[in-house]
Amino acid sequence: MIMRLAGLAFFPLVALVARAWGAEQWKAVYFYDENKASFTINDLCFPSPERGVAVGVLEQRGKTKPYSVITTDGGARWIPVPLSEPGISLYFLNEGLGWMVTPNGIWRTDEVGRSWRKLARLPEIRRVCFVDDRHGWAVGNSKAFYETQDGGAHWNKVKSVELPNLNAQSTHFTWVDFLNPKTGIVTGFNRPPRLRESPVPDFLDPETASKRRQWPSLSVSIETKDSGQTWKASVASLFGAISRVRLSSTGFGLGLVEFFDAFDWPSEVFLLDLRTGASSRAFRERSRHVTDVQFLSGRGLLAAVDTPGQMHRSPIPGRLRILTSSDLKVWQEMPVDYRAVARRAVLAVAGERRAWAATDTGMILRLVSSGSK
Repeated sequence: MIMRLAGLAFFPLVALVARAWGAEQWKAVYFYDENKASFTINDLCFPSPERGVAVGVLEQRGKTKPYSVITTDGGARWIPVPLSEPGISLYFLNEGLGWMVTPNGIWRTDEVGRSWRKLARLPEIRRVCFVDDRHGWAVGNSKAFYETQDGGAHWNKVKSVELPNLNAQSTHFTWVDFLNPKTGIVTGFNRPPRLRESPVPDFLDPETASKRRQWPSLSVSIETKDSGQTWKASVASLFGAISRVRLSSTGFGLGLVEFFDAFDWPSEVFLLDLRTGASSRAFRERSRHVTDVQFLSGRGLLAAVDTPGQMHRSPIPGRLRILTSSDLKVWQEMPVDYRAVARRAVLAVAGERRAWAATDTGMILRLVSSGSK
């Protein structure tokens, strides 16, 4: 399978210098471990090396409520902050200004998550991206694609994108990111439902699921090189869906494809050449389900969880694995706190050497040098 990002020619290819990362480890700095309660972290963001925000849902005694924690010292201490709606994703423009997407709309903070105010009701949105304090985009389910020119108070549908013959109910945008104020990308997929969907989850009937024939969906890529004045869309047949695209000023990108059902692999990571638009496989393992990708000082980071056989969507958490590569080809597993388990994990970076990971089981880890407290 080949992914292509036509026209993404930003920077000359820069050679990556190999480094020795063996002296680093991922240490747990926060774990929600209250009796009969759990904290599902949906997203984590560090707009600076000192300030970070994690958002999600707190479940206790069968009831759920929105929940968040913030830090002002790089993750050494975390302060709980109640929310009015559960956060799905975060985007920060700088240390103070950020936006949060919830199931019912878009919120804004001017004090790094200490308080939020609701800007707009857009229930289908899943992610936002801003190039300055006023100009931004929002994407989500059912072909949702919006633009704002006033910081998120008002949103207008982007009408300059033509996606012929793609049913809106089956077309979902999963990611939006800008490499610079002019050059950005939106990714998504179109996957019509099966005529006979099984009412039983795969993990409850793994034998039937393993025999189910896989069928390709359509990957959708929409690009701009003029600050969103015009967008160019491309569609290609693809098993799975593009869930993440991280762009790096070194001339590379990492694209994450996650597969449905009991596919042969849970996920694949592709190395994108931003000069030519070509791609090549960077990582794929049957026992590792990659759920996020990141760049840190020119090297790649992958957050993955162990998978039980072919059932990639098991409700039972697997061991958290974090891998790194200086050439984006050969990946090495990094030491991770043995208590860290997850169904999904996200990565956040700030500065040259600062990185964190958060799990949907309520743990936040920080990348530290071996021997650090």
